[in-house]
Amino acid sequence: MHQPFETAPASAIPIHFVTRSNWAAIGKELPPQAQQFAKANDFTAKPGTCLTLPSPDGQIAQVLFGLEDETSKSRDLFRPGALPGLLPPGTYRFANPPHDVRLASLAFALGSYRFGRYRKAEMPAVRLVPPDGVDISDIVRMAEAASLARDLINTPSNDMGPEELALAAEQLAARYGASSKTIVGDELVRQNFPLIHAVGMASTRAPRLIDLRWGDPAHPKVTLVGKGVCFDTGGLDIKPSSGMLIMKKDMGGAANVLALAQMVMDARLKIRLRVLIPAVENAVAGNAFRPLDIFRSRKGPTVEIGNTDAEGRLVLADALALADEEKPDLLVDLGTLTGAARVALGPDLPPFYTNDETLAQDVARFAKGEQDPLWRMPLWPAYDSWLDSKVADINNAPSGGFAGSIICALFLQRFVTEAKSWLHVDIYGWTPSAKPARPEGGECQAARAIYKLLSERYG
Repeated sequence: MHQPFETAPASAIPIHFVTRSNWAAIGKELPPQAQQFAKANDFTAKPGTCLTLPSPDGQIAQVLFGLEDETSKSRDLFRPGALPGLLPPGTYRFANPPHDVRLASLAFALGSYRFGRYRKAEMPAVRLVPPDGVDISDIVRMAEAASLARDLINTPSNDMGPEELALAAEQLAARYGASSKTIVGDELVRQNFPLIHAVGMASTRAPRLIDLRWGDPAHPKVTLVGKGVCFDTGGLDIKPSSGMLIMKKDMGGAANVLALAQMVMDARLKIRLRVLIPAVENAVAGNAFRPLDIFRSRKGPTVEIGNTDAEGRLVLADALALADEEKPDLLVDLGTLTGAARVALGPDLPPFYTNDETLAQDVARFAKGEQDPLWRMPLWPAYDSWLDSKVADINNAPSGGFAGSIICALFLQRFVTEAKSWLHVDIYGWTPSAKPARPEGGECQAARAIYKLLSERYG
C-alpha cells in the first residue's frame, strides 16, 4: 500500500478546515496577502473546495479546504479523503481539527489508494503528519486491509480465478503464521460439499473450498465465510451482457473477509479465527447445473435449483454448514448476493441480518462510528415458507421476486443451527462513482465495522 503518513517534519504545510460558518473567523486570521488571494479566487468554503495559499517566495504557505457545517445533514466525515488527489506533492498537517480527526486521517489514507496492476498509476506524492491522539497504527491497519480487498476485487477474472483467490489466502496465512488448506475439484464431492461443486463444475477452473485458521484454540471461536464467485455468468439462467459487466466483483465477499482477517490477525485479537471461502466460477457448459436440478446439501436438506443465477447462496450454504459444525461463538458471512438489496438500499448501504439483538445494536453502532454504513433488515419468519419446494426440502430461488434479499438471508439461515450468534451481510463490494476516500471500483464494505466490533469484544 502507498504510505500516506510521515512523522512530523517541521516544514509540514498546514491544512485549515473551513466551513461557511467559521470561514469569516478563520479568514481574519490569515495574512492580508492570503486574504486577498482567497478573495480573488472566490473561495467561499464550499464543501470539497481546496485552495493553496502562496507565501511571498512562491511556496505553498497553507491550504484551505471546505467542509460541511457541523449541523449539516449531508455532512461527509470522509470529505478529507479527497485531499490526496487535490494537493500538490508535499507533507501536510491538520492546522485545526476537522469534524472527526480519526476518521479524517483514515479517509486520507483510503483516498490515497490507486489500482496500478495493469497500467502505471500516479501515486499521490502527498503525506500527512499523523494528528496527535490518533492511533495511526490502527488507521494503517484498516487502510492496508481495505487496499487488499480493493486490489482483489479490481483484478479481472482472467487473473483472479478460484486458484488465484486461494493463493491470495495462502499468502495472507503465511504472513501471519496461520494454517491454510484447500479442497479442490471432485474432492469436494468426496468430502461432502455438493453445492460448491455443483456451482463450479462447469468451469475449466476447478472449484475449491479455502480454509484458513489462526489463533489460540482456547480463545472464542469466530468464523468468517466469504462468497468467492470469481466470475458469474448467471449459469444457464444467463445474465445479459450488461449484468455481467462487473461480475469480476462477485468474489467481493471473499475479498472482504480476507481484509477482515488481516485486520484481526495484525491486531492479534484474542480469538480463534477461521476463514472459509468457497471459490468457484459460475460458467456455462454442457455439464453446468440446470434449473430444477436437485442436490443434497452438506447439511442434509435437498435443494431444488429455482435459478442458476442464485448461485452465491448455494456455495455459502455448504461453507456455513461446515462452519456451523464447530459451534462458533460468532459466525459471520459476507457476500455480493442480491440485486434486491441494491434496489432497497443502493450500492453504499449493505443490509445485515441477525436474530441476536445485542449483536445487531453493536453492528449498527460500529457501522455509524466507522463511516462503514450498514442497515438492519429483518429475518421475516412469515416469508420462510416461500422457500418451500414441491419436490425437495427447499428451493434456492422461488418465483415471485418479492423481498429478494430477505429470502436469500432466510435460505442461508436454514444452514446455521449451532452457532451461538450469526451475522449475514449482503454487500455490493463496488463503488459505482468516486467519492472522497472511495475511488470508483472495488470497495471494502462491512469489514471495518466488524473489525471494530471484534476489537471491542476480544481486544
